[in-house]
Amino acid sequence: MITAFTPELLELITDNHIGGHRPLLFANARIVTGDSLIGDFDRGDVLLGGSRVVGIGPGLLTAADDDDAIVVDCAGYIIVPTVVDTTRLRGLRPRSFRSPAAIAPGNPAGFAILPAVSGESEFAAVRRFLTAPDLALTVVVDGDIVVWDGHPVETAHHAADTEVANTVSSDRYFGTWIDENDFVHQHLTADGRYDETRGGRPHAYQGSYWITGDRIDYRDDLGFWAFGEFVDGVLHHAGYTFHRS
Repeated sequence: MITAFTPELLELITDNHIGGHRPLLFANARIVTGDSLIGDFDRGDVLLGGSRVVGIGPGLLTAADDDDAIVVDCAGYIIVPTVVDTTRLRGLRPRSFRSPAAIAPGNPAGFAILPAVSGESEFAAVRRFLTAPDLALTVVVDGDIVVWDGHPVETAHHAADTEVANTVSSDRYFGTWIDENDFVHQHLTADGRYDETRGGRPHAYQGSYWITGDRIDYRDDLGFWAFGEFVDGVLHHAGYTFHRS
């Protein structure tokens, strides 16, 4: 695991993550998501694929080797959104509200990484960044690292996100989806559960899923959230491309 915010690590990320070549995982951080449904995590991971968040929560680190992810160890740090929904922060949004500014699967990746302060509240952590943004060790905007180790970074645009297809009935998505390398088999059942086989390991991940139009949201039994999109009969999820068997 890579642990230091070094120039060499930034170069590795720039060479391999921009354009979606390798996922980027910020691991072991306290996370303020800004999402009323998902909530916050005392210790969790944020997984990026290109310009967007593709997974968040505890347990994502267990798949880092499978996904050939670049891992940044953020133990001792807190991750907060760079754009804040103050109405939600005050508890005035319904729990089902999905903020477009939140650190949540499917949203543009925008967050700051700060040194954690013991006992600090969610509101205080966000306010600390907003009132003193120079405290941020790293800032990510739309998947681009714009501040690294406290210093501004020249940015480049990611490849355009995949356009989604028209909505079709969700029951057409039940069954087994297999990635192009036959490594991951994802089984979607009619009871709203998924069961994932990885490299021949059965039940590597299991949890619940919801399909809305051509978007699928996952909540793994380990506690993390992820999402995918169906485009022309193909499932795009966490850097993988799946076809239905």
